[in-house]
Amino acid sequence: MDDLERELEPHIDLENDSDSSEDNSSKGEKKSKFPLVKPIYGDQTQQNGFRRTTSMCRERIREAMLHHRWEEAAEYMVYYPQILEDRNLFTAQPSKEFIWRTATEIFHHHPNSTMEDYNTIYERMKHSGFRHYLMISLEHSFHLLLHQQIEDAKRHLASAESWRHGKETAAQIQNIKLIQAYRGLLDYIIWCDKKSTRSSSDYYESDSNQTMQNYFRQASVNLEEILKNPGVWDCFILRYVEMLEFYEHHKEALQVLNDYAYDSNFPPNPNAHVYLYQYLKRQGASEKRLMKVLKVLHALVPSHELMLEYSSLLLQSEKQSDTQKALGVVLEMLDFNCWGSNLEVWIRLKAVIQKLQNQVDWENIVCEKMAERKDWWLALHLTSFHATKDSKENPELFEVKASLTKILFPDRPLKYSVNGSQVKGKAETKKRKGRRY
Repeated sequence: MDDLERELEPHIDLENDSDSSEDNSSKGEKKSKFPLVKPIYGDQTQQNGFRRTTSMCRERIREAMLHHRWEEAAEYMVYYPQILEDRNLFTAQPSKEFIWRTATEIFHHHPNSTMEDYNTIYERMKHSGFRHYLMISLEHSFHLLLHQQIEDAKRHLASAESWRHGKETAAQIQNIKLIQAYRGLLDYIIWCDKKSTRSSSDYYESDSNQTMQNYFRQASVNLEEILKNPGVWDCFILRYVEMLEFYEHHKEALQVLNDYAYDSNFPPNPNAHVYLYQYLKRQGASEKRLMKVLKVLHALVPSHELMLEYSSLLLQSEKQSDTQKALGVVLEMLDFNCWGSNLEVWIRLKAVIQKLQNQVDWENIVCEKMAERKDWWLALHLTSFHATKDSKENPELFEVKASLTKILFPDRPLKYSVNGSQVKGKAETKKRKGRRY
């Protein structure tokens, strides 16, 4: 609540808000050079009392919400909208936003709230001013969508998309584009519903296929348009590609994913390269092409789980340089603590080193890679604490790590394998017991 109130601090800029046109009869008169004294009679006293009452009501709402007394908060909220009668520039806009956000939060938690309650507050706030009309319409559609009222949600978005007031601002244009994108997403949802309900024999014969095609075209127009605006549009891109792939428009789908991943106007987005890689893999692309995509992803997120696949592809290559790259990829994964206890990564590291040992200068290659890690890798992975923990929780992991310690750190005293023989014996005993069953 404190964050909400700070966000709603009074500000004068009420661009294109109908409530901002107050009656100022002195606007054309010559302004005095002396500060004006506030009047102390009649209307001012009444106005101060009105504001004190609404301020107290606001505090009661805040207190009830903080203690999750939603019924009580709703009772006070019935009276608080009277603040909209206040024509003061400093309180009008923040009060509208407070009512919008607070009322929807109360309804969300109130045990007896209905869809009609939501619709009433959304419609009232949309028409109480113009500053937040588009965003309130978008939020209203989200709520309808949560209640499976997809057609109503689409209708509200269509109405918001055609809404105009005064001179278009940059923010207004961006919001309209966002609404268009969500309209496309709703068309995709309806398309999915039609796809799931039609039978396999309907594909070429019935009207259901034509209906699906219509929704596909409607969704494509809006989803394709969003790609013209740099940003992170993951949920829209995935749905668009899914539809293109369904209709076997593979060239268009690949172009969309390539533009999303490599267009310099878009912000760096690891997910874009993940989506491109997954699509190429589904289409049976060559290993060389897959490695090219994963190479970029590695530069962005060296700890990504797909680096296991990248190292595997490098390991399958016949080039010696690719084996060295695989070593760097796996070591960089282990630079992150989240992979420290992952058996698969350590097994991959062991496999890379075993293949690397076929090269004459393999020891120099390993030493070069470990030189920058010698001061902190031991503390991260290979202490006596790790040895004890691994031996109890994952003996197989302990064995793999113990077999690599002397290779990775040939000149350093290691605490990890102090009790290695005992632990190894326990691990072998555990394996033998497992084989009995």
